[in-house]
Amino acid sequence: MRSNSEKQLSTPSRHWDPGKCLLPDDLAKTGLHWPDVFPDRPEQPIEIEIGGGKGTFILARAMQHRQVNLLGIEYARPYAAYTADRLRRAHLPNAKMLCADAGLAFSNIAPNSVLRVHMYFPDPWPKRRHRRRRLFQPPFLKQIRRVLQLGGQFLIVTDHGDYFQQIRRVLLDAEGFARCNFPKLLDGNEHVVGTNFEIKYKEQHRATYQASVIKYK
Repeated sequence: MRSNSEKQLSTPSRHWDPGKCLLPDDLAKTGLHWPDVFPDRPEQPIEIEIGGGKGTFILARAMQHRQVNLLGIEYARPYAAYTADRLRRAHLPNAKMLCADAGLAFSNIAPNSVLRVHMYFPDPWPKRRHRRRRLFQPPFLKQIRRVLQLGGQFLIVTDHGDYFQQIRRVLLDAEGFARCNFPKLLDGNEHVVGTNFEIKYKEQHRATYQASVIKYK
């Protein structure tokens, strides 16, 4: 998510117990085999959240939709461990965390195996010289398309207007995707996705932008 995110958590990591909700790091390189990740729920549909920060969305989604298996991929270890600890305490066997670079992890996910990919408030790297670090680039979108099943959705929300314009351009040029309506993801919630960033920005009356596409071939 945001740069220097490790500094934003005040709870000492030694107090967290992620348990089995935090997957081994090497799975990002060796491959994510879904029956091994969710051994008690191997037939349930898979959704992946890229980033996730403190886990507000994945926790709510997992609690409200227990028929779905959710994986959060978070680069910042403090956030990954903190979110895994929240999932463990909530007794949610349908949600796991992986501390990894999303680009590496997606290259080792089986094709046509994921129902939805969520990408909410990614780091916009606003300085021009840093824009090449943005995750949303054509090569990464090809990996998204590869892992999505037919009819699978890719959902994006950002507060950064310039980054959103880049996202729209990349999506328009991408093969195999069509625009679709942004689905309602959380019951009884006036927010689009309910992340900490969205809640904060709504309180500040800041604009947010959303895009949603479906894989059709």
